[in-house]
Amino acid sequence: MSHLSSSPPKHKGEHKGHSLPRGSERGGSSRDKDRSVSVSSSVSMPSGGKGSRTSCAQPSPQKVTNRLISEKSPYLLQHAYNPVDWYPWGQEAFDKAKKENKPIFLSVGYSTCHWCHMMEEESFRNEEIGRLLNEDFVSVKVDREERPDVDKVYMTFVQATSSGGGWPMSVWLTPNLQPFVGGTYFPPEDGLTRVGFRTVLLRIRDQWKQNKNALLENSQRVTTALLARSEISTGDRQLPPSAATMNSRCFQQLDEGYDEEYGGFAEAPKFPTPVILSFLFSYWLSHRLTQDGSRAQQMALHTLKMMANGGIRDHIGQGFHRYSTDRQWHVPHFEKMLYDQGQLAVAYSQAFQISGDEFYIDVAKGVLQYVARNLSHRSGGFYSAEDADSPPERGVPPKEGAFYVWTTKEVQQLLPEPVLGATEPLTSGQLLMKHYGLTEAGNISPGQDPKGELQGQNVLTVRYSLELTAARFGLEVEVVRTLLNTGLEKLFQARKRRPKPHLDCKMLAAWNGLMVSGYAVTGAVLGMERLVTYATNGAKFLKRHMFDVGSSRLMRTCYAGSGGTVEHSNPPCWGFLEDYAFVVRGLLDLYEASLESAWLEWALRLQDTQDRLFWDARGGGYFCSEAELGAGLPLRLKDDQDGAEPSANSVSAHNLLRLHGFTGHKDWIDKCVCLLTAFSERMRRVPVALPEMVRALSAHQQTLKQIVICGDPQAKDTKALVQCVHSIYIPNKVLILADGDPSSFLSRQLPFLSTLRRLEDRATAYVCENQACSMPITEPSELRKLLHH
Repeated sequence: MSHLSSSPPKHKGEHKGHSLPRGSERGGSSRDKDRSVSVSSSVSMPSGGKGSRTSCAQPSPQKVTNRLISEKSPYLLQHAYNPVDWYPWGQEAFDKAKKENKPIFLSVGYSTCHWCHMMEEESFRNEEIGRLLNEDFVSVKVDREERPDVDKVYMTFVQATSSGGGWPMSVWLTPNLQPFVGGTYFPPEDGLTRVGFRTVLLRIRDQWKQNKNALLENSQRVTTALLARSEISTGDRQLPPSAATMNSRCFQQLDEGYDEEYGGFAEAPKFPTPVILSFLFSYWLSHRLTQDGSRAQQMALHTLKMMANGGIRDHIGQGFHRYSTDRQWHVPHFEKMLYDQGQLAVAYSQAFQISGDEFYIDVAKGVLQYVARNLSHRSGGFYSAEDADSPPERGVPPKEGAFYVWTTKEVQQLLPEPVLGATEPLTSGQLLMKHYGLTEAGNISPGQDPKGELQGQNVLTVRYSLELTAARFGLEVEVVRTLLNTGLEKLFQARKRRPKPHLDCKMLAAWNGLMVSGYAVTGAVLGMERLVTYATNGAKFLKRHMFDVGSSRLMRTCYAGSGGTVEHSNPPCWGFLEDYAFVVRGLLDLYEASLESAWLEWALRLQDTQDRLFWDARGGGYFCSEAELGAGLPLRLKDDQDGAEPSANSVSAHNLLRLHGFTGHKDWIDKCVCLLTAFSERMRRVPVALPEMVRALSAHQQTLKQIVICGDPQAKDTKALVQCVHSIYIPNKVLILADGDPSSFLSRQLPFLSTLRRLEDRATAYVCENQACSMPITEPSELRKLLHH
C-alpha cells in the first residue's frame, strides 16, 4: 500500500508539471498530463465557501483556533480555524507521534493553491474528519514555499509510487518520518470512481493497527530504493559529457514536442517554462547559420508571442497567470506567481534583443508594471503570489477566475461610445470584444469549466492582429490601438472595484532573487534607470531583512506586517540552496545593470556561504538543504529538473562561471566542472529535463567573454558603450567596469585590468577571451560589430 488518490479529471489542478515533452520526466511517465490532484465535476462547492480568506491578514475569527494561529505563513493561517489539531513541521509533532505510536498525516500546499482551498473546505473543516485525524494521527501542515526540502522529499515518494504528483500533497509517515502512503487531493467522501478522504483515513488507521510491521518494512524498502535512485554523484567520471551532443539531443527532444500552431511543448496543461526558451535562444546563438538554429529561434519567439496574445497573459492588469488549461494558451489557471513574472521579464527582454521587435519589450515592461503595482512591499521586497479565486461580489463565496473574466454585457455598458469613421455602426465595446474574442455565450468551453462557475464569461485573448481588426472596420491601425488601450484602461478601473484575490504576502529570498534579475536585465536592455532602481531596492531589501551578517546566511522567508513593517518567524527559517543560487544570479545581473561593485562583493560572499552549507565534497554538486536543517528527513536531495523554476544546481553552474569571469579564481571553474560531471548521467539520459544545465555545459565548453569598459561610470561615452553591450544578446559574458582605481574591488580581483588604458582619454572597450584582449574600441558601432561577430 503506497499510493491512494482520486481519479484524475481532464481539467485544472495544482500540477507538479513543467511543460516538458513526453518521456522527458523521471521514469518516462508523462508528468504533464492529468494528475491525481483535482476533483471531478461532480464535487460541489460547499455553501459558505472561501469567504473567510483574506489578503495578508489572518483569517477572520470563527470557532476555536488551533496552534497554527501562532504561525506567520499565510497558508498555515488559512487552516488555523480547522477542527484538526494541526502541528507545524517540527520536533513537537514528531515526539507526539513516537510517544503515542501514531502515524503522521502530512499535508503540504501553498496559500494560492485552488485545490488546497477545496480540501481545506471540504475535509479539514469537517468535524467528523477532524475527529478521525485527532484520534488516530498526528496531523502536520507544511507550506511548501517555506519548506521546499520537506516538499521535495515527499513529492519524490509520491511521484515514485504513483502516476504523478501535485498539491495539496497528502502523505502518511511513520513516527520516524518515513513515508508509507502518498496521494494528493482527496474529496471528502467516496464517489463512483474515486476513494474519499474519510475512507482513506479509516483504511490507514486499520492497517496501522493490524499490519504495522508490514507497513514499516515496506516503508523502509521504498526509502532505500529512493535513496539509491536519487543519488547524483561524479562516481568514476572525471569530466562532464560533450556539450555539442547534449545540446543537439536537448534541441531534438524539444523539436519533437513542439506545438507548431500555438507554440509551447505540451498539449495541455501548458506552462510558460522560461528555462526552455532560454535554452533555445542560446542554441540559436551558437547555431545561427544552420537550419536548426533558425528553427530554435522561431520556436522560442513564436511561443512567447502566442503566450502574450493568449489568456494566460492578463491583458488588462498585465502579468502572467500560472499555466494554461488548454493547448491554445486561452483559459488559464488564474493564480499569478512571482517566479513566473521574474523569469518571463527576462525572456521577453531577450526576445527583444534578438528580434528587435518592440512587441516583446512591451510585454516585459507590462510584467514589471504589474509586479510594481501588485506584488511589491514598500521597503523593496516582492510578495509571492496572487490567488486564482476571489468572490464575484462581496459576501459571495469565491470562484476561480472571478476577478479576471467578463460578460459582453459588462463590456458594452462600460464602453458604449460610438467609433467614428468605421464602415459599419460600431461601439468601443464591440471593437474590443471583436479583437479579444468575447462572445455573448462566453468563450470558455464547458470542458474547461466543470463546475459551471464561468458560464457566459470571457477570458480576453488576442484573436486578430491590429492590422486585421483595423481592416475589418475600415479604420487606421493607430486609431484601433488607441481605442483598445483606452478600453482596457476603463476595464482596469472597473475591475479595481471587484473584490481582489487573496495576496500571499510572504517574501521568499529565492523568488526575490529572480525578480531582481527581471528588473535588472530589462532595465539594462532598455537603459531605464527606473527599472534598475527597483532591482537595487529589491537587493537592499534582501540584505536588510533576509541576511544575517554574523553567519553570512540568508533567511528563506519574511512577511509583510501591519503598517508596512517586515516580520520574521521565530526561530527564523534559514535559506535553501535555491535562495542562494537565485539571489547570487540576481546580484550578478544587478552588478552588470548598475555597475556598483558592492553587489558583486555580496554575491561572492553568498557564494562562499553556499559552498560551505550545501556543497557535496564527496559526490559533487549542491544539496538542496543544509544537513542540519534537514535532520530527520529520509532523503537529502539534489534537485535535478529545470521546470517552472530552474534547478538551483543549474543556476549555480552559471553563477560559478560568471564569478570566475569576474574574479579569475580557478576554484569556481573547478567546482562548476565537478557539478556538471555529477549531473552527467541525468543530462545524458534526459537532457530536456535540464535545459538550463545543458546551457551551462555549453557555456563552460565555449569561451566566456570578459567585456571591459574603461571609463567614468557617469560619463556619456561610458554609458554609450555600456548600452551597446546591453542591447545585444550575449549570454556567455561578464560586463566589467574599470574606473581606473587600482584599489577597487575588481582591480584587486583581476590585476590585468590595470594594464587596460583609455584611448585618447575617451571611454574605451576591450573584449577579452582566454586571457587575451581585443584592440581598444571607442565607438559603439565598432563594439557592436565585434560582439555580433
